[in-house]
Amino acid sequence: MIKRITTPLTVEKVRDLKSGDDVLITGTIYTARDAAHKRLCELLAEGKPLPFDVKDSIIYYVGPTPAKEGQAIGSAGPTTSYRMDAYSPAMIAAGETGMIGKGKRGPEVIEAMKKHGAVYFGAIGGAGAYLSRCIKKAEIVAYEDLGSEAVRRLEVVDFPAFVIIDSEGTNLYETGRREYLESEK
Repeated sequence: MIKRITTPLTVEKVRDLKSGDDVLITGTIYTARDAAHKRLCELLAEGKPLPFDVKDSIIYYVGPTPAKEGQAIGSAGPTTSYRMDAYSPAMIAAGETGMIGKGKRGPEVIEAMKKHGAVYFGAIGGAGAYLSRCIKKAEIVAYEDLGSEAVRRLEVVDFPAFVIIDSEGTNLYETGRREYLESEK
């Protein structure tokens, strides 16, 4: 069964999501990669406001290609998430409730997710052209000098993802592997 999520992604909505769930996300999400995360966390450390409201937000780890004529955005496939691991606990503590990327997350990120109520979604790597069709509007909201890594506000409709790690710390990369190995016995 596919779960439909509309942003903002409140902690109550997060708690209903379980590792392994297929989801379709509609609403506003933001983009940021490691260079932008570094700047955002510097602002947090200085007690300064962020350039967007992080509370109940989803951040997609992506550096999209330029949009072709008639498109909101170019190819928009996920980036490897562990590059944001140094910054994610601070962003989660500031109110971020969802992250979209690919690959494993470190224990500090998972602990922050459990403590504050956040979820990690996986998007399909290599499917950037397909994923870009779900993005209806894209505008830069901060750090234009970072080019493709600038922070963008995206309006998405039925953006497909999977819950990899839920707010209880259940990790699909671990449970899926265990289930597969058990089925092989």
